[in-house]
Amino acid sequence: MATLPQIAVLGAGIFVKTQYIPRLAEISHLFCLKYIWSRSEESSRRAVEIAKQHFPGVECKWGDQGLNDIMQDSSLIGTAVVLAGQVQVDISLKLLKAGKHVIQEKPAATSIPEIETALASYKSVSTNPGQPIWAVAENYRFEPAFVESKKLVAGVGDMMNVQVIIEGSMNSSNPYFSSSWRRNFEVSLYSADGQCKSTFHPFCGVHEELKIFIHDIVKANLKQGNGYEAEPRSSFVEGARDVAVLEAMLESGSKGGTLVNVKKF
Repeated sequence: MATLPQIAVLGAGIFVKTQYIPRLAEISHLFCLKYIWSRSEESSRRAVEIAKQHFPGVECKWGDQGLNDIMQDSSLIGTAVVLAGQVQVDISLKLLKAGKHVIQEKPAATSIPEIETALASYKSVSTNPGQPIWAVAENYRFEPAFVESKKLVAGVGDMMNVQVIIEGSMNSSNPYFSSSWRRNFEVSLYSADGQCKSTFHPFCGVHEELKIFIHDIVKANLKQGNGYEAEPRSSFVEGARDVAVLEAMLESGSKGGTLVNVKKF
């Protein structure tokens, strides 16, 4: 039986405890969660207590020494960085330079200059067996509702008076990201004769992109530096492009709607 890949989660806040751990638990047959790291011992231990329900072997790591332990652990191939935006890029780059594959939370970075510096540093990362994967999570590109809408638009692109509409809803017994927090989507196709066909899709993009990340890091390691191409939808470059669009929108808005150029990556 093949050995499961081992990963670590860096971050132990409410989003890790209420969203990441449950989503990872759904695919626990694909990997082994070895560590949860936080700046403080207390927060790491609290997150580990929750995670042990699904990953009984998970261990606490905290502080600079704990981070160093993770970077030096040769059995660990992947990491999920779920920290404040101001520190995510720095931590991610440290892990990448240590040869660990990384999937980090949005945003890719907090500004265009930070992205440019980060990309330059990432391009210089060269490890054996090859450059590690740097992915960014929380992408609507993975939501089945948006995938279907794209297919519908492509399929009816030459037809006149056809609309594809995505409507979302959110249900929660706790507005502060409880485990019952869910988003749902309904995709409706309105044809030229006024007919409507609707399909319902649960919010499950995070689940899908985590599965793909695990698949990619396993394949990348098996390739032994032969240029494995990871899923482009979650790449750091795609995350950088998202930030560039948002910055352009904000700049345009501050200038009364003036056209501005979007930084290209």
